[in-house]
Amino acid sequence: MASSENSGAGDDAQATETEETDETLKYRLLGPSLTKAGQSAVDQRKVSEIIYNVSRGSKFFTHEKSRNQLLTTKIERIISQKQKIEEHGLLLHTRRTDQYLAELELGRDLSQTVVHIDCDAFFAAVEELDRPELRELPMAVGKGVLTTCNYHARKYGCRSGMAGFIAKKLCPDLILIPQNYQKYTAKADEIRAILACYDPQFQSSSLDEAYLNITAYCSANEIEPEEAVRRLRSEVVEKTKVSISGGIAPNARLAKICSNWNKPNGQHYVPNERSAIMKFMSAIPLRNINGVGRVFERELDAIGIKYCRDIFTHRGLILPLFGEKCYRFLMQCYLGLGRTKIQPIEESERKSVGTERTFRDTGNVADLQEKLQLTALELEKDMLRTQFKGRTLVLKVKLHTFEVLSRQMLLPKAVYLSEDLYRYALPMLVKLYKETPNLKIRLMGLRCTNLVSMKNTDVNFFRGIQTSNGRPQSSSRIKSPEEEGLGILDGQDIHDQPRDPDSMIEDWEHSHVPYGSIAGSHTLNPLFKSDPTLEMWVSDLHGPAAARQFDFQSTLRFLPVKTND
Repeated sequence: MASSENSGAGDDAQATETEETDETLKYRLLGPSLTKAGQSAVDQRKVSEIIYNVSRGSKFFTHEKSRNQLLTTKIERIISQKQKIEEHGLLLHTRRTDQYLAELELGRDLSQTVVHIDCDAFFAAVEELDRPELRELPMAVGKGVLTTCNYHARKYGCRSGMAGFIAKKLCPDLILIPQNYQKYTAKADEIRAILACYDPQFQSSSLDEAYLNITAYCSANEIEPEEAVRRLRSEVVEKTKVSISGGIAPNARLAKICSNWNKPNGQHYVPNERSAIMKFMSAIPLRNINGVGRVFERELDAIGIKYCRDIFTHRGLILPLFGEKCYRFLMQCYLGLGRTKIQPIEESERKSVGTERTFRDTGNVADLQEKLQLTALELEKDMLRTQFKGRTLVLKVKLHTFEVLSRQMLLPKAVYLSEDLYRYALPMLVKLYKETPNLKIRLMGLRCTNLVSMKNTDVNFFRGIQTSNGRPQSSSRIKSPEEEGLGILDGQDIHDQPRDPDSMIEDWEHSHVPYGSIAGSHTLNPLFKSDPTLEMWVSDLHGPAAARQFDFQSTLRFLPVKTND
């Protein structure tokens, strides 16, 4: 009888553990955009239940479930470590933290006024200018993955980074509009021209966001910060027909939080007073702070830190549990500190320039080469816009299983042209293909690091580079990585600010066309018509005879021939 009772108790415990795991997984499936404006009135439990049921059985679901279990295991270790630390006493760590907080307090700067500007549902708002009837309907931009939702769609739980088919389950009447980045960029340029009147050194953090320091503007015009931002927002709406929201605070971190406070088409102000800052930050959930995602949120919540005020309560645990970097970050968050120096991104100490794109799963050699070309072309645009060249090139791919892999290469010279980026990236893609059986990719990205400024050179419209004395720089043939003795280095996933939101993406199911059968025909950019590196790739994979049957002149067409050469 006792044995039966023990067995029943064990079953109950296992059932409870399964329920807890499901709950954490459902929360994880809500995605990284949970704190976006327009979500506060949504029944997130209902939304998570729908996402859970719709995605169940997909590769995405399997991947997220695996990652959730790994995080759960990690949290169990954190809790165990926490207990050991508490047994030994927290006095030394607490004293050190109090000293560090006092040092930070001495450096508090309340002399500046920083503004964070965020366009309201920007892509959707631009589309609504061309189609005004969409303003009263639930609408989102994007097909496979949503990039932006209007506020009517957000009432149903739809959000950026969500798979289109899941959004349709949440809102069957949702209208999906294809992206038009050329249109969004043109509208962003109109807005930036207005921002420059308030701070010529404003910093664009993305297409629809910017930081400004309006201290000088307010002083010169004898105007209060709140009135200055109202004037700015009114001018943007009048001239561009797009509404923006603003956050006003003594530093960039606070301004970023404030801009999300009264969305859409609103603003929030935290005065330059220590008491006002501490009161404001006290009630802020950690997840609402830029830099705290769903993983770190769960780790902190496991030891009792949910709001900023909890940081002080548990300050003696943070350093031994999470390390120096997280410790310093959280202490600054608790005090409401942040940077006050605002400058154009190209003038700041930028670490990298990158781009990436999501597409349907493919393992087709022609498709992969075309995706790499397009990604290289996009990266060149970003390099020209930011005026940087890169000495290190990083290739990132996300597999159809949602596993992320990356490779990086040290280059012999700093580059920015798409043909250079493509030729150096291709061997890294080859290496991944050879190392990964049945490779299928759903996302590809390129990033340049180890940046070199192009400020001392002129880039002309013909994409040539002239030195400061006006003489053209010679453009010698780009040697293959093997000729130049370059090594392709294995790398971990390179994380950058929210360009890859670890989104929920539709689990596309379609057949893989194996190499050696017709892989389709794709028109190529003329820059890539003659490609010895690609020919080397095909030869390496399928033999020289197969490579000879590749048509490199106008289309990329792999003929259905398999030889033993």
